[in-house]
Amino acid sequence: MAAVVDLITYPVKGCAGTSVDSTHLTTAGLAHDRSFMVVSVDGVYRTQRRDPRLALVRPTVSADGSRLTLASGEPGSGHGALRLDVTTSAPRRDVDLFGATYQGIDQGDESAAWLTDFLGTPSRLVRVPPEHDRKTDGLTPGTSGYADSSAVHVLSRASLAHLHTRLAERGAPALAMDRFRPNIVIDSLPEGCQGEQAADWAAEPHAEDRIRRASIGAAELGYTKLAVRCAVTLVDQEAGARGGPEPLRTLAGYRRFSAGGVVFGAKFAVVRPGKLSVGDEVAVEQWGEAET
Repeated sequence: MAAVVDLITYPVKGCAGTSVDSTHLTTAGLAHDRSFMVVSVDGVYRTQRRDPRLALVRPTVSADGSRLTLASGEPGSGHGALRLDVTTSAPRRDVDLFGATYQGIDQGDESAAWLTDFLGTPSRLVRVPPEHDRKTDGLTPGTSGYADSSAVHVLSRASLAHLHTRLAERGAPALAMDRFRPNIVIDSLPEGCQGEQAADWAAEPHAEDRIRRASIGAAELGYTKLAVRCAVTLVDQEAGARGGPEPLRTLAGYRRFSAGGVVFGAKFAVVRPGKLSVGDEVAVEQWGEAET
């Protein structure tokens, strides 16, 4: 059967993710996913494209969202962990995300000083306001916090394995799944299979591109668009530094999108919130043709 093998939430946009065994899927994505964002003093979002050291920031958030911890993933950096009481009552400020203006709640000078020192550039930390009402586009409309677009990014191990085959043909090393920063990783597992009734679709590379509706645990997802990849995939997430041309060079050879760019993985909106757990079956209720 096709099942969830990893769930990753990214509390602070652009920073490291945290794998969880189970979580609640809200209308805006996995609980607390991209609910915080690092911005310049002018309110412009920071991204690993320009600030790859964001990958070394290890954020964790309490279950109720009231406490945030920022820790360094850089051995010997000397940056101690910072623990914050999250505020949702501070004044709102304008923040820029891909040229669109949203609101953010500044989390204070202490977090700003920690991030400024760690990243080496003046920075502030903002949180999505409770009244945040962002509309996301695509085949299935939805909402999200500070994610690039849709609420949930799905990627299969089969797609990554196929990329590894292509990389090996070029003499390039395999890359970790975290280069692509998915929320839900799926794979084909033997448990629960019943002969011919067990469709092994998750063993097919890029099958996620064709999913239009899927139920996972108590939740339901609706397809929005393919995930167009950018220079973030060039950043080694453990080193916090940009590497060579892979995987974009290899993806450009077989995953070019007709609308522009290269694609890897698929984006989804949340049709029905609910609990998700590693091991949950991914039951596809509607298939479509891949947009590539």
